[in-house]
Amino acid sequence: MRGARAWGNPWAAARKSFHSAPDPGQAWAKKKNWEDKLMPTRRSFAALAGLAMPSLVQAQTAWPNDKPVEVIVPFPAGGGVDVMTRLIMPLVANRIPGMRPVVLNRTGASGQIGMEATFNAAPDGYTLGATTLPAQNSIALERPVRFRPLDFTFLANIVEDGNCFYVRQESPIRDVAHLIELARARPGQMTFATTGIGSDDHIFMVGFEAATGIPPMIHIPFAGAAPLIPQLLGGHFDLAAINVGDCLALKREGKVRCLAQANRVRWSEAADVPTLRELGFDIVYGASRGIVGPPGLPRAIAERLENALRESIADPAFTREAERQLMPLRAAVGRDYAAMAGEIDQRVQALWRARPWRG
Repeated sequence: MRGARAWGNPWAAARKSFHSAPDPGQAWAKKKNWEDKLMPTRRSFAALAGLAMPSLVQAQTAWPNDKPVEVIVPFPAGGGVDVMTRLIMPLVANRIPGMRPVVLNRTGASGQIGMEATFNAAPDGYTLGATTLPAQNSIALERPVRFRPLDFTFLANIVEDGNCFYVRQESPIRDVAHLIELARARPGQMTFATTGIGSDDHIFMVGFEAATGIPPMIHIPFAGAAPLIPQLLGGHFDLAAINVGDCLALKREGKVRCLAQANRVRWSEAADVPTLRELGFDIVYGASRGIVGPPGLPRAIAERLENALRESIADPAFTREAERQLMPLRAAVGRDYAAMAGEIDQRVQALWRARPWRG
């Protein structure tokens, strides 16, 4: 009895359930009516999707479609990379209808912040970046970064500004031979300045020390050439390892001397300065500055940018302004630029293994 009261009458429950259930025919009719109402909506979605696909394809092929194209400069305004970018991009835009470049300075961590922003952007042609080698390569050796140096889409190298040694006019250092002599005679006492740890200037000095066998000198890194130059003139360190163009105007004014340049051949603007190769040292270093895109940039977009950059670099208006700005040009476009980046990376890797730097 307890069980009957607890469970109730199962047959009565079954009869109630049967009589309260909807008629199967009515249920089917309602379902059919609901599907008939829904069908036009499904067809509408299908039709809209069919119309949207050509529009999407057209939007992709219509790049740049009058949308802003951000060009990220990972260094402060007014520096060599920034000036190059602001000079070249208007000429590129003139050759690509609908392109509207916007230069943005994303600075920090010796260029790492801006390089990461370019590398991790969507590869849709609306984000490009300016860069400089070998700094891009060396940063990735020194610390964890969110980019792979050789996986960018390399569009065009534009400038190659060789490294060199500058001393103030009154410096006792006469020439490169005398510099080596003093470094050996005063181990751990000579001081040199650069535009930052892992910069092309720093890599140059590490390579010079390794090639000549001199003891490492004391490194004084600065956040760019602008704060470094007044300290050079003030005699606060023995010499500066920077780019030839950084102090060329001061050299012409007789305020500094250039001991040697690390270019392959003498730059015409510094024709009186010997190369290190001429002095018997197979040392070639410099800052290679160019324009890159994120990995996976569509080939059709990359080709348009490469062609526009190639023509812009050769534009007489650009070459005249580059000369006025003391920017030594070295064009390398597309695959040539990628190959150049690979060669620089190999040299930096080898130098790191032989003589790793930290400061």
